[in-house]
Amino acid sequence: MKKYLNLCLLTFSIFTYSQSRKEIGSNFIQALFIEGNAEKTHHFFDESVAQQIPIDILKSLPGQLEGQFGKFKNVIEVNNEQDTYYYYSEFEKSKPDIQITFTDHNKIIGFYVLPHKDFIKEDDKTTLKIKSDGLELKGTLLQPTEDNKKKLVIFVHGSGANDRNETVGENSPFKDIAEYLLKNGISSYRYDKRNYSYPASFDDQSTAEQETINDAVNVSTYFKKNNDFKGYQIIILGHSLGAYLMPKIASKAEVSKYIFLSGNARPLQDLLLDQFEYLHKIDASAVSDENIQNLKKGISILNSSTFNANTPKEELPMGIPAAYWKYLQNYHPLEEVKHIKVPMFFAQGDRDYQVTEKDFMLWKTALKNNTSAEFKLYPGLSHLYIKGSGIASPKDYTVKGKVDEVFLRDLKNFILK
Repeated sequence: MKKYLNLCLLTFSIFTYSQSRKEIGSNFIQALFIEGNAEKTHHFFDESVAQQIPIDILKSLPGQLEGQFGKFKNVIEVNNEQDTYYYYSEFEKSKPDIQITFTDHNKIIGFYVLPHKDFIKEDDKTTLKIKSDGLELKGTLLQPTEDNKKKLVIFVHGSGANDRNETVGENSPFKDIAEYLLKNGISSYRYDKRNYSYPASFDDQSTAEQETINDAVNVSTYFKKNNDFKGYQIIILGHSLGAYLMPKIASKAEVSKYIFLSGNARPLQDLLLDQFEYLHKIDASAVSDENIQNLKKGISILNSSTFNANTPKEELPMGIPAAYWKYLQNYHPLEEVKHIKVPMFFAQGDRDYQVTEKDFMLWKTALKNNTSAEFKLYPGLSHLYIKGSGIASPKDYTVKGKVDEVFLRDLKNFILK
């Protein structure tokens, strides 16, 4: 019997090793979600992980995930980055990634269910890589083949590790905007953010310059110096954090026009507190009283006279390092925006809970005497400029939508003006 058992285990091991990782991951998902076989699922884990995951946990896991995502339906596509595979999956309520990481012996050491990560399919005709601070930014350049208006829009992302499409849940607003502009004779360049492609390059000494500003400036310089774009009008479009930092970008980039989409005008810590309190109000289980109190404690330290470059990041809001906060403390967007002497377009959705009309009005008040600054408030549009209804919440981003046509038309008109 013992020999038989050893033979079975050996056969299972050889069979597993001979399979591709893609197949192993698919079989793991099949065993867990379709067959509901926790014992079989457990065999896929590396021994170091298996000891930490009791079979009883695996038995209850599908039910827990079903409460959040609905029943598992199928895998849509599979992508990978080295040892990690992303199984883009369809559940009844959402389409997350099942992320699985393998050892050298094809055993699973990592298993997560995360928001979908959009993998860009490289196209030789549209792929353009631009050097910035010694790093190679990977991006997509779209140019019209006819009726070229000689306008080029550069996209600058919001906070976080964003891809070039600024993918959030089921939506890709930068891709929507770029493709609409292309149809109207307008070129564009959008790139994967530095901390998306090179997360190790971002450390505790990094600031908003390394995260956003330098790359936006270096990309604009590339196009201004490129003879292929001689005679083009260069325009920079910033969304959220990208719009917040636009006055600083403008002081270095010096292009023809600037577009501010849902940019906060207030300090980042004030914005975070508003977001936390709003999310707590609509769902106390998502953001607890304790979460809010911890954030307030961090903000109190940040705003105190004792805060300095050596303050531990664990004591600061969101665990963001002191160097990053120090840079923002010395940044005053409502003053710096007054130095911009070229046309500006400010847009805001009134259904945006991340950056609100409060910030929009601060920009508008600061530039009340600037006749070249345009302001548009859009009813029913979210932070991603997608139409919605009801109480705004993070769940909106799990529903696939398209960037609003009215907003896109106004954007196009400003660019072509």
